[in-house]
Amino acid sequence: MDRRTVLRATVAGGAAAFSGSLWAGAAVAAPAQPGPSPYGSLRSADANGILLPTGFTSRVIARSRQAVPGTSYTWHDAPDGGACFVAGSGWIYVSNSEITPGGGASAVRFNSDGSIASAYRILSNTNQNCAGGATPWGTWLSCEEVNRGYVYETYPQGGTTAVSRAAMGRFKHEAAACDPDRRVIYLTEDETNGCLYRFRPTSWGNLSAGTLEVLVGGTATSGPVTWARVPDPSAASTLTRNQVSGVKRFNGGEGCWYADGTCWFTTKGDNRVWAYDAVNQRIDLAYDARQISGTAPLTGVDNITGTRSGDLYVAEDGGNMEINIITPAGVVAPFLRISGQSSSEICGPAFSPDGTRLLFSSQRGTSGSSSGGITYEVRGPFRS
Repeated sequence: MDRRTVLRATVAGGAAAFSGSLWAGAAVAAPAQPGPSPYGSLRSADANGILLPTGFTSRVIARSRQAVPGTSYTWHDAPDGGACFVAGSGWIYVSNSEITPGGGASAVRFNSDGSIASAYRILSNTNQNCAGGATPWGTWLSCEEVNRGYVYETYPQGGTTAVSRAAMGRFKHEAAACDPDRRVIYLTEDETNGCLYRFRPTSWGNLSAGTLEVLVGGTATSGPVTWARVPDPSAASTLTRNQVSGVKRFNGGEGCWYADGTCWFTTKGDNRVWAYDAVNQRIDLAYDARQISGTAPLTGVDNITGTRSGDLYVAEDGGNMEINIITPAGVVAPFLRISGQSSSEICGPAFSPDGTRLLFSSQRGTSGSSSGGITYEVRGPFRS
């Protein structure tokens, strides 16, 4: 894959390359430690209740059960995982709905100046759509976080019916991340004894058929690992995570992001960020709250995304409602905090194609209810 193709995938919201990343091609030396943010300290809360560094501003994009501004489309309950996609001179932000029944996903289309052009449904009548992942060919994989749930391939541009991709396995799906170099898709599982999977399509770009594999390894937090085929991805008689002996267990798999040879994924049950080195087939810890002396800045680790500068952004489910940055230098620090919403969680962080806007949601907003979700945008001088 040439550099132009990699960068095109990046701005489309798919498998991204961290140009200039210090992470690439090497094991993580040690888990990240607290330090000063490259953006400085957080200011007082703005009119939207968000604490941001100097130079950054926020706005509300949509609220659950209300029409998206400038449209007649009613935004869904419990907004969760999301991603951005190029759309002409503008872009699209997609967002899942983590409710049962109903679920599904919606999209907001933006003009090049950031104004809202339209909003619409891209997936309906599914269950507990939590996170997912963008593909390099411009589709959104929406994952059902239910027992024997499906991955649905959806079409952010609209006008095409979503398709369930049973070959990708039926389990309590959380997130997905495409690796165009090895032509596989990594999948996390939200179970206390869950696994990390990868799906190898028979034909890259076509998810109708392929091989589902599961990560095999010991109990160590670093070292070499291997992959084994899951005999029955349908889990008709045996759960996928129990079909292969010696699988590596993870406590509550959450967000997943691929960049430049590394798959980053989070586990909420133990507040960790993991790094799977796909080149050398080994895992390491990029962050572990238990290895922080004093108060850990990042807890309730959940959705994760990255930038071309090599920075990771990790959203909190609970904690003190922050998105934390983890830099390639191994520093973890708060990037933003939402005040007055302690009964919610932050979901769906994703950057606009030009890297100047970060979109995300507070799943339950100030009400603490799925009907109170709020989707935001933060704009400012992000590192490029």
